[in-house]
Amino acid sequence: MSEVSIFPSSLGGTVTAPPSKSDVHRAIICAALSRGECRISPVAFSNDIKATVACAEALGAEFKIEGNTLTVDGRGLFRNKEAELFCGESGSTLRFFVPVAAAGGVRATFTGSGRLPERPIGVYTDCLPRAGVKCETRGGLPLEISGEMRPGVFELPGNVSSQFITGLLFALPLLGGDSRIVLTTPLQSAGYVDMTIGTMRRFGVEVETLENGWSVRGGQRYIPHDYRTDGDWSQAAFFMVAGALSGDVTVNGLNIHSSQGDRAICELLMRFGADVEIFDDSVRVRKSNLHATDIDAGQIPDLVPVLAVTAALAEGTTGIYGAERLRIKESDRLSTTAAMLTALGADVTEKPDGLEIRGVRKLRGGKVDGANDHRIVMSAAVAALASDGAVVVTDRESIGKSFPDFFEEYTRLGGKI
Repeated sequence: MSEVSIFPSSLGGTVTAPPSKSDVHRAIICAALSRGECRISPVAFSNDIKATVACAEALGAEFKIEGNTLTVDGRGLFRNKEAELFCGESGSTLRFFVPVAAAGGVRATFTGSGRLPERPIGVYTDCLPRAGVKCETRGGLPLEISGEMRPGVFELPGNVSSQFITGLLFALPLLGGDSRIVLTTPLQSAGYVDMTIGTMRRFGVEVETLENGWSVRGGQRYIPHDYRTDGDWSQAAFFMVAGALSGDVTVNGLNIHSSQGDRAICELLMRFGADVEIFDDSVRVRKSNLHATDIDAGQIPDLVPVLAVTAALAEGTTGIYGAERLRIKESDRLSTTAAMLTALGADVTEKPDGLEIRGVRKLRGGKVDGANDHRIVMSAAVAALASDGAVVVTDRESIGKSFPDFFEEYTRLGGKI
């Protein structure tokens, strides 16, 4: 695995947020389900997005790439009644496509790489067999499904991953009758479900929100639609924190009204005492003295690693809680975040559902295990800005999962690697 050495520096200038990975996943699937031709732009072809394109191709959709525009031709979707869907390391791809393939009556085998074969899929193996879908697995991937999904009532927890809810929402309008999704535990990452429903609406499909779930009318049709994607708040957060710690960074290309839960980064940085200015489509963050704050991460789990870096350099003790789901990400992200910061000289205590971080004036630098986790590697790069010495991090290539151009943009703003 490749290593990268990152030296203390200050970032300054303007960067454009990459297209939202979450938004692009959803747009590709809705476009394929429209059974017509749609153009999606801008698109950044991270490994996760490539996995979603490949799975839609396995089901019969066709794609054309021109610059940062992706043309989706869904007219052949479901013509392949047997398919292998390789999801790479993308949990979104896996969980979105299982119900979609089942709704199309496809006999499908799902495979993956990295930690994905170990990540939870039990929500589907519990609820889909009751709807006529046979699921064969030894506890993870490969997962084989067969049979055509029937409409009905789908009970599932809201605190494992909202991706299961999104997968069902995509599929249920295709069925012959009406269905309901009923939550058995409170919903976390609600913003991602809102994003799904908003994208479906733009493709002509309606979902009714109920007190404890959603009602979906069967027999609906996705309508072909050219789609413009939002900038990615999750990725923008790395550069916004960089500005708060060591410079003056403006991130362009952001929709301040986005349903992405991670736009909460603005409010969270303000609570840390950062100098944050919000404009129509951009955010400027300048270095300032930071102080501790407590963070409920239930709705913003992807922000935890870089927020932990912020907390490590904020005066006082920050508690991050409600983040137990991070243990089933690309790495055990609570453990790897704590290990990353500890290796750099931070004062961190790992809790069952979060982290307790006592701020220090400076990090010392050191060697970090990137844990093949894109968010750990990028967070370590941000931590290097406020370190006395170099930060050496392994698994540099893992950033290809979500933000392949991260280090290019980082150095363009003055970072030294």
